Amino acid sequence: MRAVVQRATRASVTVAGEVVGAFDGEGLVVLVGVTPGDGPAQVEHVARKVAELRILRGERSVAEAGAPVLVVSQFTLYGDARKGRRPTWNAAAPGPVAEPLVDAVVADLRARGLTVATGVFGADMAVELVNDGPVTLLLESAPDPA
Repeated sequence: MRAVVQRATRASVTVAGEVVGAFDGEGLVVLVGVTPGDGPAQVEHVARKVAELRILRGERSVAEAGAPVLVVSQFTLYGDARKGRRPTWNAAAPGPVAEPLVDAVVADLRARGLTVATGVFGADMAVELVNDGPVTLLLESAPDPA
């Protein structure tokens, strides 16, 4: 599982002209990509890291600050553009595998007491944010060994 975490001062995600998730004020935008080998261990690892990363101003985490999180599914995090001009998506999990795991990340974050907004899985989304700092980190959780 991969997650791109961006510190933001405001963010929103719009689907078909309607804002479906947003926050205003300090928080994190988290783009989550899933690979077929991911499962509960990866969900827990990513959710824990997102909640506890001390990347807000004053070296605080979203858990400490009570700051919001906007989670957006992002299969393109597993795009491979090493060859040619057209990326492949072979490493990304298909929707029926990925959607429940992205939902599980959201549920885990909420279980930690965080306010979490989301995009719409599989939708054509417009994500807007004001990256604060800018601060952008890549989190990776290795798939379970086969």
